[in-house]
Amino acid sequence: MSGLVVALLTVVAFGAAGQPTAPVRATTQLVVTANPHASAAGREILRAGGSAVDAAIAVQLVLTLVEPQSSGIGGGAFMLVYTAPDRGDEGTITAYEGRETAPVAATPDMFMANGRAESFANVGVGGLSVGVPGALRMLEIAHREHGRLPWARLFDPAIALAEQGFEVSPRLHSLLDGFKRFARGDDFRSYFYDENGEPRPAGFKLVNPEYAAALRVLAAQGAEPMYTGELAAAIAAEVRDNNVRPGRMTPQDLAAYRAHTTEPLCTPYRAWRVCGPQLPSSGGITTQQLLGMLGTFDLPPIATEPVRAIHLFVEANRLAFADRNLYLADPEFVDAPVASLLEPSYLSGRAALIDPGKAMRSVTAGNVLPAAAWEFAAGTPSERPSTSHFSIVDRYGDAVGMTTSVQGAFGSQLMVGGFILNNQLTDFDYVPEVNGKPVANRIEGGKRPLSSMAPTMLLDERGRLRLVVGSPGGTRIIGFVAQTIVGVVDWNLDVQQAVAAPHFLSEDEPVELEEGTSIASHEAALEALGHTVAPRNMNSGLHAIEIEYSRRGRKLEGGVDPRREGVALGD
Repeated sequence: MSGLVVALLTVVAFGAAGQPTAPVRATTQLVVTANPHASAAGREILRAGGSAVDAAIAVQLVLTLVEPQSSGIGGGAFMLVYTAPDRGDEGTITAYEGRETAPVAATPDMFMANGRAESFANVGVGGLSVGVPGALRMLEIAHREHGRLPWARLFDPAIALAEQGFEVSPRLHSLLDGFKRFARGDDFRSYFYDENGEPRPAGFKLVNPEYAAALRVLAAQGAEPMYTGELAAAIAAEVRDNNVRPGRMTPQDLAAYRAHTTEPLCTPYRAWRVCGPQLPSSGGITTQQLLGMLGTFDLPPIATEPVRAIHLFVEANRLAFADRNLYLADPEFVDAPVASLLEPSYLSGRAALIDPGKAMRSVTAGNVLPAAAWEFAAGTPSERPSTSHFSIVDRYGDAVGMTTSVQGAFGSQLMVGGFILNNQLTDFDYVPEVNGKPVANRIEGGKRPLSSMAPTMLLDERGRLRLVVGSPGGTRIIGFVAQTIVGVVDWNLDVQQAVAAPHFLSEDEPVELEEGTSIASHEAALEALGHTVAPRNMNSGLHAIEIEYSRRGRKLEGGVDPRREGVALGD
């Protein structure tokens, strides 16, 4: 076995005991999420005859309760839905976007003070950072098009769990414990901490009657109460009047919110077709740029040269991020040159900048437009890693890949209806102008912040769905997803090996190597190539499903990231 593959299969001290070392296999349906309660809810809906979209709704409602640090109906999401063909091989993919939107009163200098950008600690908690949440509106639209069970039925698992209570997991307790000195929201503190300011211990049964009551309203009336009803009024009131920092959201901002449906963004990689979300997620285009550059190299033969493999990957990632930071933003505000950035000839030219024997000293964006035609300056990514991803395949052959987030851990710490409100506006660039030019991803009223969420689907040469994958991780999501795809396609890893593989990334220097793994042993060799190297905790949450076809039918294999507490459940 090659040195790189050995390194890729070596994961030290991650996750809970009992995490799978081989894929979880199924033949009918499969759901992979970051939490056992959420996976159980998804399987319950699938067993009741529900679609993958039905199961996704149940999963998100439960994750809101049991994984509040990562996602929830107070946040936003990107989702791909694959619909199996009635005949033949080639299905269709629809991209759904429920990204949060800035209030109309938001301004480019909103996160500036005395001419300088404020810290995330100052702006991330309280109302100023809250965007209009979009996850539930997005899911409602998808349910109208792909649902098989009644909307209200999908709320049953979350309502029961909220009313009966769930045990605080060791991971949730650990996060709350590390977070307690930053805990400022009144409702947040009273729900997650005791009277002494200590977090609820692992095993504590946490009951959330407010969330159950909100879910009952939403189950009966659809998503509308979050946008025009009493719940919407409560959200706007909490954002504008709380104990931390007032925000600018109004009931009119909520009423004006629209989720979006688009074609997916798809490009070839080897013999496969890779599909992801459109802007305002950079996840689709930047992942595909990275793969497009890597596709110019013969990666499989260099499996015996791990340092060279890492070097090529991180150099391509640096080039892709240079383009991302200059060109990409909400397409309703910025006309990003997406097609030009994905042109094979352009990507070949970018890949040619990579010297296999030496790190690039500096990386700049490519010239896809005449310099005078692009009015924007490069920004600085600021995404936080508190996100969740789940993958689902149902008995009908349909599938969902959904990445969902409240941005920084526990979002804004503001709670309404028993759930966390996001702090997603911190995904905008805080500094609105550089050297006299506006930054494309600056804050503007009604604008959606740039995201790195990258739910991704791979189709084979016959158009059949073969892989569903995504991850949390902030801007690292792009590298995590691309690494998994390279692992499956180029290095012939099974899906569990691919999601468990140690990470190596670089958006610019330094090169990050996942600490505690054998990958970290290559630090000196990478430094000899001119890289600055930093071993780091790289807590992905990759959850993937690989699909194999034979004359006997489909075989589903689920990969569970051992760095989290997720499970794969299927039939």
